[in-house]
Amino acid sequence: MAAPKKAVVGPLVGAVVQGTNSSRFLVFNSKTAELLCRHQVELTQEFPKEGWVEQDPKEILQSVYECIEKTCEKLGELNINISNIKAIGVSNQRETTVIWDKVTGEPLYNAVVWLDLRTQSTVENLSKKIPGNNNFVKSKTGLPLSTYFSAVKLRWILDNVRKVQKAVEEGRALFGTVDSWLIWSLTGGVNGGVHCTDVTNASRTMLFNIHSLEWDKELCDFFEIPKDILPKVWSSSEIYGLMKAGALEGVPISGCLGDQSAALVGQMCFQEGQAKNTYGTGCFLLCNTGRKCVFSEHGLLTTVAYKLGRDKPVCYALEEIEKLAKEVGTSYGCYFIPAFSGLYAPYWDPSARGLICGLTQFTNKRHIAFAALEAVCFQTREILDAMNRDCGIPLSHLQVDGGLTNNKVLMQLQADILHIPVIKSCMSETTALGAAMAAGAAEGVGVWSLEPEDLSTITIERFEPRIQATESNTRYSTWKKAVMKSMGWATTQSPENGDANIFSSLPLGFFVVSSMIMLIGARYISGVP
Repeated sequence: MAAPKKAVVGPLVGAVVQGTNSSRFLVFNSKTAELLCRHQVELTQEFPKEGWVEQDPKEILQSVYECIEKTCEKLGELNINISNIKAIGVSNQRETTVIWDKVTGEPLYNAVVWLDLRTQSTVENLSKKIPGNNNFVKSKTGLPLSTYFSAVKLRWILDNVRKVQKAVEEGRALFGTVDSWLIWSLTGGVNGGVHCTDVTNASRTMLFNIHSLEWDKELCDFFEIPKDILPKVWSSSEIYGLMKAGALEGVPISGCLGDQSAALVGQMCFQEGQAKNTYGTGCFLLCNTGRKCVFSEHGLLTTVAYKLGRDKPVCYALEEIEKLAKEVGTSYGCYFIPAFSGLYAPYWDPSARGLICGLTQFTNKRHIAFAALEAVCFQTREILDAMNRDCGIPLSHLQVDGGLTNNKVLMQLQADILHIPVIKSCMSETTALGAAMAAGAAEGVGVWSLEPEDLSTITIERFEPRIQATESNTRYSTWKKAVMKSMGWATTQSPENGDANIFSSLPLGFFVVSSMIMLIGARYISGVP
């Protein structure tokens, strides 16, 4: 009996999405943007001390290999020939810091995750070295000095891990964010692997000058980071190297974007003033500011949005960072401020702590569950207001993605509180789509056109405001009053000394609790007992 005929589909593009909690590999049709197949592998996190969050780089790499192989097997079962896969893009959790031995290919220390808080005292010591009238770190990077970014994590590793110190002294050490580790390994590792990153990931290290688009000597000297351990910086869309093993051996890796930049591309926010919000492990709002590098006067981050080709212009974005592991507030006159590890943008106040205020004898779990959803929306409005003031371009709508966008109550609340339409793409995998688009559009690949007339139309769901602007503004004003009351509660203590607030040691676990509250909230709001 003749073998079943392979379906004629293609050209196809694959996307690695390496996140905080899992790795995925997805395959898209480059002509229709249709998602054809995917596989996901969950990851573990390690919490060796309070405030510390680590992952095993080898587990991350193995999970990516497994996802690629399993997806290729599934494509075979669908009678789709994997030879149609013409390129692979990579999207990754940003800031997470990896350092490895280029001779053995082995990690020299666990990956220090973006959530990790051990470097608070490192940040405090470095802050004292910055002149009050010349914050050259922020002017060059667009970032505040914070535990969040890679440079301080790398500085801590160099100060505290003798194995890494020795490798640096002997010229064996390589540093990178997760994209660098993956691309180096997938393109051969010790046998000629390409040590590179893209501009979006480099811009999150605090070592990269976002104006000159290169590693900055003054920044490297300030953090005392040797430049020879840093990866070469490429655009977000060009051929970095070829897969050297597995079912897709020989396929070019030609796209690389930090996860939030990938989502911006996947949402097709290519015009100045367009913005997207991702509701996932964290809440990440990016607004495309075009070729203008807009510096925020309202506590936001200036970052590289993308550079889709070696000779293409760089585009910038304003970004908000807010851990979603926190939202519990009430609508019956009760508000919750989720500042368990301090407040991020636009306040950047590590002394703030979580607060519930406005409780009455009538407050019940239904109100608190509803407020869990409402708190997300207030935080988003706060950031959008800051973006509007910085950019001078009021948003006409907000594009959204991420797991929590499946909660229609949350989406309607968001439209009400912003008082603009909220648009949800029916393509849930916008991060993967963005990485695939960058890979397929790369010079030498050319299977995905990014011309506006060629971009596939994505089905959307639209949520219009249902309340008056006056009501929205009143609720928002009360929220801001509660935020002010949460500030200045705690003196800063460094997790590396073992004195962290207990909530700091459970960021990912608390994310799970918050998600459970969200789900429970939806049930009570819907009237389910």
